[in-house]
Parts: sequence; structure tokens; C-alpha cells
Amino acid sequence: MNEQYPSKLLEKAVNEFSKLPGIGHRTALRLVLHLLKQDTEAVRQFGESIIRLKEEVKYCQVCHNISDTDLCDLCANPDRDRTTICVVENIRNVMSIEDTGQFHGLYHVLGGVISPMDGVGPGDIELASLVDRVAAGGISEVILALSPTMEGDTTNFYISRRLAPFDVKLTVLARGVNIGDELEYTDEITLGRSIVNRVNFNSYQTQK
Repeated sequence: MNEQYPSKLLEKAVNEFSKLPGIGHRTALRLVLHLLKQDTEAVRQFGESIIRLKEEVKYCQVCHNISDTDLCDLCANPDRDRTTICVVENIRNVMSIEDTGQFHGLYHVLGGVISPMDGVGPGDIELASLVDRVAAGGISEVILALSPTMEGDTTNFYISRRLAPFDVKLTVLARGVNIGDELEYTDEITLGRSIVNRVNFNSYQTQK
């Protein structure tokens, strides 16, 4: 049954909000009506923050994390362990791992995982730049912190093959993260322990 909107402007706004992931029409309507109750300046600031986000946000030239500058705060921080790179699927994973307070190295955001079913191949994610970072030297360990799904394991295996020529230790998260779980939904304590107790990639392959 289609909603009957008293205003075309209201209907258009609801339709736009409902395009967001996890937002249905009822929730979209509730959000739009909430905005209508706010003063004009508050709504203007809300709209401008979204526009500025899209127009001005940058991606770190080293790790591909979201940043306000060409080099993100993590990569620019001299106190981070520059010999260790934690490879993650997306920016939300960086935030989740940082929340644990258990990792003090650098990151590499792939921007996805290899998924032939979805038409995503090695060339569609930031794999070449990861190889370049390792090839440049100074890296002693690469942590493969991808979700333990079929796509995550496929990507882990591909990365291991690409990094095989280099003298670098490959590790994966300990089994505190259950197979099939998405990393961003894992609680901080479990995720933190999985990082601290990470295991050698070859041992992980043998256990599977």
C-alpha cells in the first residue's frame, strides 16, 4: 500500500532518506518529520555537513583511510609502530580495531574483498598499493584482519601469494572471531583479544 503524502516536498525528502542502508520508508518519514521540527539554521548545518563531507573528504594516500588531509592522523603519528600493517576491508574496521586500544601499528584499507560472485576481483581493491608498501621495506609483519568469511579467506590467500616473495611475517586474527562473523559487529573485548593472540597465517591455513 502506497503512502499518501500531503506534500510532494515531504514525499521527495522521505524517498531520499529511504535510499540509505537500513532505512525504510517509515523510519525515513520519522527522520524527515523530526527535521521539520528543528529551526532552519540547525537543518541548514545538517545539510551543509553532508555536502562538505562529500566534496571535501579525502582518502589517505598511504593507507586509504578516510581523512581530512592527504595523510591521515594514524599514518602521520610518529608513535605508531611502523613495522606492522593491519589489513582491513573497510574504514569501519579501522574504527572497530582502534576502539580496542590493542593495536598500535599502521593500517591498510582494501576497500572491499575479492568476491567473484559480485564481480569484485583483485584489481578492484587496494591490493597493488599494499604490495608496494611491503616491497618498499621496513615492514616485518602484516596482519590479515579480514572477516572470517569465504570472501575474506579468499582475499587472505591471494594476499599471501602476492607477499610470498618478501621477508614478512603473515598473521591472522585468533579464533575469538567466529567463522562467518563480520568484523565490525564483533565486540571490542573479543576483537582486542583476537588481535593480541593473532596466529601465523600458515598455521591458520593448516587448521582449516
